[in-house]
Amino acid sequence: MPFTEVLHPLSDFIEYDLTDDDLSGNYWYEGYCLQSGDLLRLPRTALVEAIAHSLMQYLAMDERYSREGKMYGILLVELPTGERRLLKAFSGLLNGQSVFDGWVPPIPGREQVAIQEGRTLADLDAIKQELITLKQLPERQEYETLFREFEEMLQAMSDRHRYRKHQRKQKRQLLSESLLSTALTIALEQLNEESRQDGIERRRLKQERDTVLQPLEEAIASANIKIQHLKQKRKALSRQLQSQMHAAYSLMNFLGQSVSLQQLMPNGLPTGTGDCCAPKLLHYAATHGLKPLAMAEFWWGSSSQDRIQGEFYGACVERCQPLMGFLLSGLKPAPNFGQEEINFIYEDEWLIVVNKPAGLLSVPGRYLDTQDSVVSRLRHMLPEETMLAAVHRLDQDTSGILLLARDRQTYRQVSQQFQQRQIHKVYEAILAGVVSTDAGIIDLPLWGDPANRPYQQVDWQRGKPSVTNFRAIAREGNYTRIEFVPLTGRTHQLRVHASDVQGLGVVILGDRFYGCTAQTNRLHLHARELCFLHPHSRKTINLHIKTPF
Repeated sequence: MPFTEVLHPLSDFIEYDLTDDDLSGNYWYEGYCLQSGDLLRLPRTALVEAIAHSLMQYLAMDERYSREGKMYGILLVELPTGERRLLKAFSGLLNGQSVFDGWVPPIPGREQVAIQEGRTLADLDAIKQELITLKQLPERQEYETLFREFEEMLQAMSDRHRYRKHQRKQKRQLLSESLLSTALTIALEQLNEESRQDGIERRRLKQERDTVLQPLEEAIASANIKIQHLKQKRKALSRQLQSQMHAAYSLMNFLGQSVSLQQLMPNGLPTGTGDCCAPKLLHYAATHGLKPLAMAEFWWGSSSQDRIQGEFYGACVERCQPLMGFLLSGLKPAPNFGQEEINFIYEDEWLIVVNKPAGLLSVPGRYLDTQDSVVSRLRHMLPEETMLAAVHRLDQDTSGILLLARDRQTYRQVSQQFQQRQIHKVYEAILAGVVSTDAGIIDLPLWGDPANRPYQQVDWQRGKPSVTNFRAIAREGNYTRIEFVPLTGRTHQLRVHASDVQGLGVVILGDRFYGCTAQTNRLHLHARELCFLHPHSRKTINLHIKTPF
C-alpha cells in the first residue's frame, strides 16, 4: 500500500487547528526503554479523542465496521516536514481481511506463514466441528432423560417403602400387645419378609437402571476422552502456529532497531500479540520516519463482556503493554508529562482530604496501566505515609472531595461512619436534557452483572437498595443542573439514578457509559460537599469545594 494512502490530513476528521493545549494527556501509553531504562510516555490527548469520535461517526455509517466488535486506534504523527497527519488501524482481521484501503497494514510477518496459517486454521475448524459433534452426542440427552426417569421412580419407591415401613412399625406394636409368643413370632416374621421384599424391589430397580445406563455412560466417557485429546491437539496446533507467527513478526522502534516478537517475549506470547492497534501504528510510524505525538484506542461494534462501544481503552496488559518499552524507544523521556497536581483541601495528623481531578483513579488498579491514582501519587509525594488509604472511592471520571486516612484506626472509625450512613455527601451534576421535576427522592434497587462489571442496572429481584435525594438547581437551555444527596453508596448510583427511565430518565452529560452521545471533555459529576464527625477531635468537619463546570 502506498505510503501516502494511509496518512490522512486532520481536516478529514476535525475542523479546528491543533494547539499546544491539545497535547495535554488524559492517559499515557508508557514503557521503559530497554537500553536507557528511561520511562517513555505517549499521551492520549483531547485532540485525538475528538478525532476518534469523528472516526466513530464514520464507522457507524458503514455496516462493515459494525458486524463484529474490535479495537480501533489512531496515531497523530509529525512528518519530517513538520506537517501533522493521522494514521488509523484495526486489531486483527476485519471481516476476515488484514488489509483495507486507508488503514495501516499488519506488521510484516503474517504473509510468511500465510499458507501454514490457512492449513492450521482449517485443521482447527475441523477440530471445532468434531468437538461440537461430540458435545452434542445423542447419548448425552438420552442418558439425562433416562437417569431422571429412574431417579423419579426410585424416589416414588422410597416414599412408598417409607410409608409401608411406618405401617409395619405400628403393626409390630399392636401385635406385641395382643398375640402370644408363637403367633407373635410368625406374624413378625411375615412383616420382616415384607421388609426384605421391599429391599429386593429397590435393588432390582437399581440393577435395571445400571444395566440401561451403563452403555450410555461408556459412550459418553469415550466421547469425553476424545474431547480431551482434541482439545490438547487444538492447543498444540495453536501454540505451533503462534510460535511460527511470532518468530516471523518483526517490530521496529524509533531507534531503528528491529526484532521479532519471539525475541521480545521469549517466555511465550498470548494469542493475537502483534495484531493489536498500538503495535501496528507505532511500528508503521517507526518504519516510515514519522514522529508520534498522541494515540488513542477505542472499541467499536457489538459490546463484549469487558468492552463497550465508543469507550476508550489503554494498552492491553497481556499483549501490548509488554511491547511498549521497545516500541517507544527512541522517543524523549517525559516522566511527569501532563500530570495534574493533587490539591489538598484539609489536612491534620490523622486525615488528608483532596480535590480529586476527573480522569484519575481514586486507588491503583490491578494492572500496569491503572497504577496512576490519587493514592499512588500521594504516596510518592509523601513517602513517609506508609499507611495512607482512601476511606471511600470516587469513580475515575468523577471529580471532587476524596477522604483519606493516615492510620488504620482512623481508617476503621471513618469507614464505620460511611457504613452506618452517618456521612453527609452532596454531588452536583449537569444532565444532558431537561428534568421537569424540581425535587424528589429516587429509590431503585441496583444490581451489577458479574459478567459486565462495573455496569449497574435496576433489578427489582436481585438489586440492593439505593436511595438518592435530588434537587434541580438550574435549567440552562437543554441541560439541567442537579444537586444529588445519596443516602446509600452503591457503585454508579447517581449515574444510574439519573439515566434510568425509572429515575430521572436523563443521562449525566459526558456519561457515555450509560448512553450520553453529546461531545464533551468530561463526565459532569462532582463531589461538592462532605460532612463527617472527626474520629479524634469529635468535631463536625464540613467541607465544600467549587464545582468546576
